[in-house]
Amino acid sequence: MTGKLEGKVALVTGGTTGIGLAIAQEFVNQGAYVFITGRREAELAKAKETIGRNVTAVQGDVAKLEDLDKLYDVVGREKGKLDIVVANAGIGKLASTAETTPADFDAVFNVNVRGVFFTVQKALKLLQDGGSVVVVASNAQYLGIPGFAPYSATKAAVRTFVRSWAAEFKDRGIRFNTLSPGPIDTPIFNTVIPDPEAAEAAKKGFTAQVPLGRIGRPEEMGKAALFLASDDSSFSTGIDLVADGGMSQI
Repeated sequence: MTGKLEGKVALVTGGTTGIGLAIAQEFVNQGAYVFITGRREAELAKAKETIGRNVTAVQGDVAKLEDLDKLYDVVGREKGKLDIVVANAGIGKLASTAETTPADFDAVFNVNVRGVFFTVQKALKLLQDGGSVVVVASNAQYLGIPGFAPYSATKAAVRTFVRSWAAEFKDRGIRFNTLSPGPIDTPIFNTVIPDPEAAEAAKKGFTAQVPLGRIGRPEEMGKAALFLASDDSSFSTGIDLVADGGMSQI
């Protein structure tokens, strides 16, 4: 059976673990050739091995414009086009407003907002008319979560980018949509909350807030991203697909 992305070329930033890796795996399983990025070489190599086929891994940081230029040079040389861009790379830091430093604030905005903007801007020369761009946001943009003020603001910002881009590039038939996950069982819990006991407590706390009674799985986000990237969502642009078990909706 032909996959939903047969013959398509896709880019997934932050494709080494968690949601990004699950999206890349789903896309390859559906027939796409996928480029993935990540900042850490060891994790990037592991992700490439996990995906196994039809994948090119390019080391880089989306907050660095020279790394984005290098990325698109590789895509251009190897495939000459892009049909799908998933701007997934992002970081978060748990800190109260009083404890947030200027460096913390700048780091989150540089990756989550600046990085997304220039990931998309620099993709335009390769992105085919009729293509699809998926920006991974978060249900945090809808919720007041103590300790996540800058992070939540970055996700609201990229939601606004998508509305603007959907209007700006409609004549090229390029669709722009956001995917807003809720709490997902990924390594980011332990990155944002390094203490294992505190991370586990956070998972339980989030689970209690989800009407479906559990946190999500990365592969579920892979399926959601596939919907937005494929022709299954051919009449959807400018939308936010919230996949959070009802956490922000009920």
